[in-house]
Amino acid sequence: MTRRLAVVAKKVGVSEATVSRVLNGKPGVSEATRQAVLSALDVLGYERPTQLRGERARLVGLVLPELQNPIFPAFAEVIGGALAQLGLTPVLCTQTRGGVSEADYVTLLLQQQVSGVVFAGGLYAQADAPHDHYRQLAERNIPVVLVNAAIEHLGFPAVSCDDAVAVEQAWRHLASLGHERIGLVLGPGDHMPSARKLAAARAVAGEVPEEYVARAMFSIEGGHAAATRLIERGVTGFICASDPLALGVVRAARRKGLDVPGQISVVGYDDSALMNCTEPPLTTVRQPIEAMGKAVVELLNAQISGSTVAPEELLFEPELVVRGSTGQAPRG
Repeated sequence: MTRRLAVVAKKVGVSEATVSRVLNGKPGVSEATRQAVLSALDVLGYERPTQLRGERARLVGLVLPELQNPIFPAFAEVIGGALAQLGLTPVLCTQTRGGVSEADYVTLLLQQQVSGVVFAGGLYAQADAPHDHYRQLAERNIPVVLVNAAIEHLGFPAVSCDDAVAVEQAWRHLASLGHERIGLVLGPGDHMPSARKLAAARAVAGEVPEEYVARAMFSIEGGHAAATRLIERGVTGFICASDPLALGVVRAARRKGLDVPGQISVVGYDDSALMNCTEPPLTTVRQPIEAMGKAVVELLNAQISGSTVAPEELLFEPELVVRGSTGQAPRG
C-alpha cells in the first residue's frame, strides 16, 4: 500500500498524504487533483478502492448466454432500465456460438473498469464448466449478482425463481388432468437449475423413472429431439425447463400426428414473450421478471455503494399460467 501511494504521488506530482486523502474519500483535495489521482491509478494498473469504483465509468456488465430465448431480452430490459434510473449504464455482453466467451467478456469488462457485473444465465449454472473468471472478479472485489444460480461455492449473491415450486405447480396441474406418465425435458446433466427441477419432481411424485427424463440443449430443436424419445416411451404430459424446449415438444408431437392438448400436454417455463400467441397458447410457469430484476439491481447497487451483501440466494415465487397446451389425459 505504501509503495502504491509513493508511485501514484510521483506520477501526479503531489504528496503521498494527498493521494491517501483521495483514496479514503477525505476532504481538502481539489476536484482536479482528485481526478488526476484516480486517472493515475487506472494508468498504473492499480485497482480503485471499492467506494470509488462506482465513479469509474458507471458501467455495469450484463452478461447473457443468448438472445434467441425471449426471457433473456426481457431480463435485460428490466435490469437495464433499473440501472439507468441509478445513473448506471448497462453494457450488454451476449455470447455467440464460436464467438466471444464469457471469460473473454469478463476480461474486457475489467479493462473497462466496470462498477459491477450481472450474469443472467451462464457458466455459473453448470457444475462442470470453468469458473476461473468468476474467481477473478471475486479477487478484485468487483460487485457481482447472479440470476437463477444454484452453485453455492462461488460466493456471490443470487436472485432466482424457485425451481422446486415451479415443478410442483406444473406436476400437480398435469396430475389433476389425469396424466400418469409425466416426463421432464431438462437442460444438460451439469445444469444445476435443471438438477433442482428433477429433484423437485422426485419429491412431489415419489419416483420419476429415468426413461421419462430427457436432457437437451436449450432450443426448439433440442426440445423436439428429446420429446421424440419420450413420446415413444409413452409419456403424455411434459414439463419443460424453458419455453423454447416446450415449443419443441409441441412440434415433435405434431410431427408424429398427435394432437396438443388432445393427446399430449405440455408445460413450459418462463412465460416469455409471445407464449400466449402460439398455437395452442402455451401453458407455462411464469418467472416474476420485474421483481427479480429490481432485486438484482438493488443487490448490485448496495455492493457498489460499499455495503456488505451476504452471498445468499433470494428465491422468488413463480406462477403457473394455464393456457391451451394442457388438457385431460387421453383415455386407454
